[in-house]
Amino acid sequence: MSDGALVLFSGGQDSATCLAWALDRFPHVETLGFDYRQRHAVELTCREKLRAGMASPRLGPDHTLDLGVLGQLSETALTREAEIALREDGLPNTFVPGRNLIFLTFAAALAYRRGLRHIVAGMCETDYSGYPDCRDDTIKALQAAINLGMATRLVLHTPLMWRDKAETWRLAERLGGPALVELIRVQSHSCYKGERATLHPWGHGCGECPACDLRAKGWAAYAGAHDDPHAP
Repeated sequence: MSDGALVLFSGGQDSATCLAWALDRFPHVETLGFDYRQRHAVELTCREKLRAGMASPRLGPDHTLDLGVLGQLSETALTREAEIALREDGLPNTFVPGRNLIFLTFAAALAYRRGLRHIVAGMCETDYSGYPDCRDDTIKALQAAINLGMATRLVLHTPLMWRDKAETWRLAERLGGPALVELIRVQSHSCYKGERATLHPWGHGCGECPACDLRAKGWAAYAGAHDDPHAP
C-alpha cells in the first residue's frame, strides 16, 4: 500500500480541516462522502467548493457512497424531521447508532481497494455531543478490528480528537492562513437542520442546534484570542 490517505469528507468544518491536515502530510489524498439520507444533506453540496478551494497536486479523486439503508434504520433527529433533544439515556437524539463504525468500515474497504494506507476522520472527544462512536477508545478498537479482519495495516488518524472547536480553527489557520479559515467559515456546513440562509460570523446555520452552538462558541473563543494581544 502507498502512503496515500483517504479523508472522510462530509463538507463540515471538522472534515474540511482534516482534509487540509492530510494534504499537508501525505503525498496523495482522496476524499469520501456518505449520503445516508441525513437531514442536513446540504453538506454534501459544499464538498466541491471546499475541494476547489484546497486544490493541490496532492488532491486526488473524490468518492461518494450511498448509505441510504442507514437512514432507514435510524429513528433520529438527523434522519427524521424531529425536534432535537436529549434522550432518556442522556445521549442527544441526533446520535445515529453505528454511523461512524459503518463509515470507517466502508472507508477501510475503499482504502484497501485504492491502495491507501491512511484514513483520516474528524471524530473528536474534546468538544462534542457525547456520541460514543467519536471516542478515542472506539477508534482504536475499530482500527484493530479492521486490520485483523482485512489482514492489513491501515492507520486511522483523528487529528481533532483532543482539540476543541477554537483549536480546530487555529489548526486551520496554521495550515492555510486566513484564506483557509475564510474558506471553511463560508463554504463548509455543520448545522444539523441544514440551514444556509444566514451567514453568521462563524458560518452558515440555524444558530440554535447543538452543532451551531459548538461552532459559534468555538469561533468566539478563536476570534477573541486574535483580539487579545497577549493570547498565545
